[in-house]
Order: sequence, then C-alpha cells, then structure tokens
Amino acid sequence: ITIAVSVIISAFVALSLTPALCTLMLKPSKDAAAKKNWLEKFFVWFNKVFGNLTSSYTRGVGKSIRATPIVLIMLVCLFVGLYFLFQNKPSGFIPTEDEGRLYVTYELPEATSTERSKAMLLEVMRRVKSIPGVKTVGGLAGLNIITFSNKSNAGTMFVQLAPWSDRETKELQLSSIIASIQKNTADIREARILAIGPPAIPGLGATAGFTFELQQTGSTDSIQKFETVARNFLAVLNKRPEIGVAYTFFTTHTPSYQVNVDREKAKQLGININDVYSTLSTLLGSSYVNDFNLYGRNFRVVAQADSSYRSSISELGKYYVRNSQGSMVPLSSLVTSKLIESPSLISHYNIYRSVEINGSPKPGFSSGQALNALKEVAAQTLPGGYGYEFSGLSREELKAGSSTIIIFSISIIFVFLFLAALYESWSVPFSVLFAVPIGAFGSILTLTFIPSLTNNIYAQIGLITLIGLAAKNAILIVEFAKERVDRGVDVLAATLQAVNLRLRPIVMTSLAFILGVLPLAFASGAAAESRKTIGWTVFGGMIAATTLAIFVVPVLFVLITKISYGKKLKRLNVDKENEANVDKKIFDSNLG
Repeated sequence: ITIAVSVIISAFVALSLTPALCTLMLKPSKDAAAKKNWLEKFFVWFNKVFGNLTSSYTRGVGKSIRATPIVLIMLVCLFVGLYFLFQNKPSGFIPTEDEGRLYVTYELPEATSTERSKAMLLEVMRRVKSIPGVKTVGGLAGLNIITFSNKSNAGTMFVQLAPWSDRETKELQLSSIIASIQKNTADIREARILAIGPPAIPGLGATAGFTFELQQTGSTDSIQKFETVARNFLAVLNKRPEIGVAYTFFTTHTPSYQVNVDREKAKQLGININDVYSTLSTLLGSSYVNDFNLYGRNFRVVAQADSSYRSSISELGKYYVRNSQGSMVPLSSLVTSKLIESPSLISHYNIYRSVEINGSPKPGFSSGQALNALKEVAAQTLPGGYGYEFSGLSREELKAGSSTIIIFSISIIFVFLFLAALYESWSVPFSVLFAVPIGAFGSILTLTFIPSLTNNIYAQIGLITLIGLAAKNAILIVEFAKERVDRGVDVLAATLQAVNLRLRPIVMTSLAFILGVLPLAFASGAAAESRKTIGWTVFGGMIAATTLAIFVVPVLFVLITKISYGKKLKRLNVDKENEANVDKKIFDSNLG
C-alpha cells in the first residue's frame, strides 16, 4: 500500500506540478560567448563528459546488436545463475530485530518451591544488570514466558536495553548481549536459563525463532512414551548444523501426589463427593470468591490454605468436610495418597496432544533452512501415529512461502498486460520484461555477498519494487524506439537513436534512486535488519538494471521487432521527410 500510494502521488506530481514548475524555473540558455560563472562552467564540463559517455554507450549498443547470439548466450547464462543463486541463498521470513528488549527465563528442577525460585530470580537479575548495554531488569517468579504457564520452579525477567544510540558497537547489539547473558549464567547448574528476543511480530509466538508442535495424531502411547519420542527427536535435531539450539520444557517427571477418594465410605458418612473435591481444590490450590472495593481500588478475594498448611501431604488430616448431619469429618479418613511422577502441563494443538519445541537457527543459517531441517528430522525419527505442525511465525513463514510465487507471477502478468496495451503488441513487451530478471540477478547476487541477510519477506518486497524500476528503464528505450519504427524508421537506426536520447534520463533517475536507498542499506537501530534487506536488494538490482539491462534491452528489441514485424518492415511506406529527420550523424558515428 505504501509503495502504491507513493507511486500514485509521484505520477500526479509528474503530470501536473512538474510541467508548471518547468515553465517557471527553466531559462533560455545563454550565448556561448557570454561569460559563465563557476556553476555554468561545471554544467558545460559535465555535459561534455556525459556526451562522450553517451557516444561510447551508443557504440557499445551497436556492437551488442551485431553480436546478438553472444548476448543471448550470456542472457541464458545469467538466467541459469539467477536460478542457482536463488536456490542456494538461505530463505527466511522476518529477520530478528533489535527491539531494545529481551526475555530471560529459567526453570529449576521440578517441584522446586516458589521461595527457592524467587532466590534464583534475584541472583540472575543481579548478573543480568551487570552486563553492559542493559538498562533495567524486572522479574516475575512463577512464570515461564515461553510456555506462558504458571510453575513454582520457573521465573522470567524482562530486560530493557540501553538506547540504540548508546549501543552502536557490535558488542552491545542484541545478539551479543544475549550471548553475554548465557555466558554469565552458565555456571548456575541447578537451573536451565535461556535468554531470548521477543517475536518479530507481537502475537505470533512468545519468542523469536521457530515453534514446532510435535503431536500424537494417531498413537495411543502413554504420556511417558510421548516424552521419550520428543527427547529422541530433540537429540537428533540438535546435531543438525542448521540448528543453533532446540529445546522443550515438557517433562513427565514432576513429583506429585495422586489422591484417591473412597467414594463408598464418603457415601456411608453422608458426605457429598463434590464437597470433597472442592475442599481439596480450594485449600491445596485456590478458589476465586469475589471482589471488593477499598480506597477507590478493586481487590480480589481468593481462598487458599496458608503455606504452612499445604507444605506436606500429611496436612490433609487438618482439612475437614461437613456431612449431611452437620458434623465435620477429616479428609484423611476419606482419601489416600500416592507419590507419583506426572507432567505438570499437558498441552494440545489442533485437538491433538502436543509437545511444543522452540529454538533458533545457528548463526549463518536462515529460518527457512531450520524449518527444512525440522521436517527432515521428523521424517527420519518420528514413529507411526505421530505428526507435527508449525505455529507462530514458523507457520506464517510456510504460508507466505507458498504465496510468494503467486505474487511474483501476478506482478509480472500485470506488467505484461499494461505493456501490451501500451505498445498494442503481444511481442514487444518481452523486450521490457527481460530487464526484470537482470535486476533480480543483481539483487540476489548482492544478498549472496552479504551472508547476514536472507531472502526474506523484505527482500521479496524489494524484488517486487524492482519489477517496476527495471521495467521503467527499459520502457524509456523501447517506447521511443517503437514510435520511430512505426513511423517507418529502420529498426537499427531507431534503436540507436532511442538509446542515445534516453541514456541521460535513465542514468539520472536510476542514480537518484540508488543514492536514495543508501540510508536503508546502512541503517542502524530499530528495525535495521529489515531496512538493510530492502536497501541492499534494491541497490544491487538497480545497479544491474542500469549497467547491464541497458545493453540487453536494445538487442532484444531489435530481435523481437524483426521477428514480430516480419515482412511488414519491408512494406512500411517510409516518408522521405521523416527519413531526413533521422540523425545520420549518430547512426554513422556509432556504427563506424
């Protein structure tokens, strides 16, 4: 939408305001013998240099036309190179950006008390605060931000980094700070600590990286067997070179008590079984009662046994439930308990029982390569009855990847149809469209030489923009040349006239655009990765479209015109007056 609106405004200005400004600002040139100031002298020198460049370029086009087979072979080689570059360039979705914040989450051994978790929270916060580049740290015990679950053995810290202007060195970038946090907390053996960035798009996942849902789609295995399958999958996955780290917080080894209620005895004592369960739930867990207002604020009332009365299973003897006669009966006379191991949380994804696996690619590899590695490992290791799906950003990346080809195809088709309407020909537009792959070659070649950038959604936006920009340069040549041919001018002469007259606007508009995207290519701070990707994609594409396509397009125009017009060229009635208007000097000098 941004690009479309900008083009519409630009077209309006070019068609309405620019002609009016030209009448106000353009002045008749001075007499050549008149005295010139330094600026006028510069323009004279520039025009002379550019004139020599134009003559050299026109001669080069003439030689290229005479060597059409060689140009076509080079064009085919360029297309083959473009294909292999696209195949080998790592793909991605949205790059991980330095948003000036990150998360640190940890988990202690299962069933660790909240008090111990708080002590760990304070210790990790102290270490994180000492790292350069960290501004403030806030923590919350009892929350795992990745699974977004409440667990007594977990905790999460919300880290605010210093302003980007104070973190311009590489050591103070997000990735370096995350590495420093992992290094400074590596000696804490009793807890698993992870420092992670926020998701690129809020709401799509809890963290950056990939999210993989391992599912029991048809298996009837126990939850313990499911964990074994997940651990085997992770063991193989973490050996892959594309994977930096892959992990899950799922476990079936949380110590817990299985409480069995003697229903027959409860019935004999006149106790409602629902009262037994609600008493256990309220005292061992908690129950919401209501809200009340005090001093202009709302407070929530929650019923729960004091911590000293729920620290041991033996405290069940102090819990009582009322029977139908109004007597209080201790719960210890109705229930028995057994120590077991069980999962603290069982999640489901699309109905199926699932284990969520999170992780991130290894530096130098893209998210697309990591997703392919996940698929390959799943095909190798998962037994029958198990499946998988992606969620969060990973799911959106796969969906976007399947639609990219459709978007590019639609863009090319629309450009072709508009050109066909402009030239009233189905063949001439191909001489314009072949400039697009040349620009794409320059883009992907530039990204190949910058390993930190991937072929992500921002690169694809740049490529779509490049379709119009590359076609614009070709249109400037083809439009003029076709008008001359339709008036009866020889195809070769018309083409050489077109390139001679159109080089200046092509170079000036392209140079202005190339210089305009340099701030994007060298961006820093918030959203720098996305701006760099767009900047370098368009920069490389415009360089190729300006330096290579302006030689290839005239060759293709001459070839396609001769094929499509055929004998019609010989039957054109060339008006003598129009022939006299052909610039013979340009034609002779550039062929001779």
